Amino acid sequence: MIGLNTAVWLALAAIHLAVVVRAILLEGREPYARAAWLLLLIALPGVGTILYLLFGEPWTSGSFHRRARDVYEALLPYAPQPSENEPSVAIENAFRTCEAASRWSVSTGNTAHVASGADAAITTIVADIDAATRTVHLSFYIWLGDGNGTKVVDAVCRAARRGVVCRIVADAMGSRALIRSRHWTAMREAGARLCASLPVPFGLGFLAGHRTDLRNHRKIIVVDGRITWCGSQNCADPAFLPKRKFAPWVDILVRYEGPVARQEELIFASDWMLETREDMRPALAVDPPLPLQDGFAAIAVGTGPLSPHATMTDIFVAVLATARERAVITTPYFAPDPPLLNAIVATARRGVQLTIVFPQRNDSRVVGAISRAYYPLLAKAGVRIHEFRGGLLHAKTLVVDDTLALVGSANMDRRSLDLNFENNILFESAALAMQVGQHQRRWLADSSEIDHGGVAARSLPPVRRQPADNGLPAVLTDALPTE
Repeated sequence: MIGLNTAVWLALAAIHLAVVVRAILLEGREPYARAAWLLLLIALPGVGTILYLLFGEPWTSGSFHRRARDVYEALLPYAPQPSENEPSVAIENAFRTCEAASRWSVSTGNTAHVASGADAAITTIVADIDAATRTVHLSFYIWLGDGNGTKVVDAVCRAARRGVVCRIVADAMGSRALIRSRHWTAMREAGARLCASLPVPFGLGFLAGHRTDLRNHRKIIVVDGRITWCGSQNCADPAFLPKRKFAPWVDILVRYEGPVARQEELIFASDWMLETREDMRPALAVDPPLPLQDGFAAIAVGTGPLSPHATMTDIFVAVLATARERAVITTPYFAPDPPLLNAIVATARRGVQLTIVFPQRNDSRVVGAISRAYYPLLAKAGVRIHEFRGGLLHAKTLVVDDTLALVGSANMDRRSLDLNFENNILFESAALAMQVGQHQRRWLADSSEIDHGGVAARSLPPVRRQPADNGLPAVLTDALPTE
């Protein structure tokens, strides 16, 4: 008869072997990632097995995935109908890529403007909420109880008390301080409906049906179904007190009106219905916003761990592929997968004037170091690299040829590419792209350009500069609190 200790060891050995086989055979995994995980699992069997189970795959349970799929299918009929107006041929594939990801058509007849700054954005958001007559839908990854955060809390309370239906989503990890505070209680007591998104009891992801560090990174504001905001800004002051030494946090928010507001509302509704199980179809039964005269083409797209593999990468790559003369990227966290890195390099090599602006000081030392490890490769391809001095540049923007732009919540790192729920809007508008470009030029004016020749002369083996999909380098950065 086998002793208890022997049986335990045999069970653990079987689990370890199963994990090794899974790490090797998992579909879609890069070769470098397979080698990295195999090395870790052989060198440190116990620790490696635990790390793999926690961080090896962006897993969700079958029931969670099926419920999310059913919710999205139920919401698709409420998307705006396709328009006869089509985007220009040069950028058609970028929009088609977003259509494939969202499963609705590009919308036309939208108008928008960029807020002049973080405080100005909050002031206008509060004014929009105060003018709401029907619904207020908000979703933030980080919501602080500081000046700007409290202003929005107070506006939600006022709206709820006058009978506006307020649905509020805050990430259970990123906004945990607010969720535990009197502000959360105040919104509930005023009549707002609240959801702490993706909670994980005691850090045990299997109890919640998803991996512990899959977070809701979206920033969505929809008022009365006709106004929406999209960008990088959390609901907080630029001083961002939890990480004040990196302040000010420099963000961007764009206010849209038109059919794209319904698309953003559907992204919000998919999260809300998945987590609260409230059927939002009656709230969406009203007609979507009509196209506005002289408006432009835009499409909102939500991505995340439930999307097909590399969906966010595909969008970035498709937008870069349209570039003919110039492209400007701003991103605080840069750890691209190989396809995105190759697209950036190829864009510069074919003669496009490509500029990337990073923050000079990153709130994550490890992610900052990983970003700088790419500088030699980028410089050799001809990319102009700048580091922003005036705080932490947190804006996620990509403007191509002064006409096409992608602005939203997604960074060019593995968390945004594979793990987090994100929302972005792609638009074709020379006027709005110019507004985003003006912000980019201001950031460039407060930046230092990295010496191209000196950086390009550095020698690093390419394999060390490519954190592969689901690879060990990503494991070391997955749990970092990037916003």
